[in-house]
Amino acid sequence: MNIELNASMMCANYGNLENEVRKLEEAGIDSFHIDIMDGRFVPNYAMSLNDLKYIASATDKPLDVHLMVEHPNTNIHLFLNSLRRGDTVYIHPEAEYHPSTTLQKVIDAGMVPGIAINPGTSIETVMEMLRIVDKVLVMSVNPGNAGQMYLPYVGQKVDRLIKLKEEMGFKLYWDGACGFDKISEFAPKGVDGFILGTTVLFKQKNNRSYREILESIRDLKF
Repeated sequence: MNIELNASMMCANYGNLENEVRKLEEAGIDSFHIDIMDGRFVPNYAMSLNDLKYIASATDKPLDVHLMVEHPNTNIHLFLNSLRRGDTVYIHPEAEYHPSTTLQKVIDAGMVPGIAINPGTSIETVMEMLRIVDKVLVMSVNPGNAGQMYLPYVGQKVDRLIKLKEEMGFKLYWDGACGFDKISEFAPKGVDGFILGTTVLFKQKNNRSYREILESIRDLKF
């Protein structure tokens, strides 16, 4: 079974970001996940436009940009101009008055449109968006900080989205508290990819290399 493994770069070692990108590339990571936070939509500040630009310049791997910002439509051109065709941009539908307008800008720029669904956001409120996006990012924790605890009821939401994804034509990704147990349970059900942060990939125990960690995930018996 092929699943996509994406590195959550807000969890990386910023003391040597160039080395982190290189080691992750050599280990076989599929893409780099970049969390942009404005301190308003979520109670934290995270990666900046300059971080995005640097990582884009340092790798040929795809980028996933997760915009946790209020009214992304206002400044989305800044991010789109810093990406390559085929990169992914996720927005939160509740952060914008007319999210479909913002998603259309993503599509027109040649990027992959996606939405991120918070734990407290119901599927019913984003049903229309599911028909126009290519990717859906399910948050299994409240967004804003790394290392949070998994909210168990999210699993039921994921199960429902798995049933919808073929009809609606989107791919499904898991973000937050992503451990080996969640990958083992939800990859066979139909989740297409996982965002790897502090739980598995970064701050790893026993000094395991990125390559060893990614290989151990891909060796899981589904």
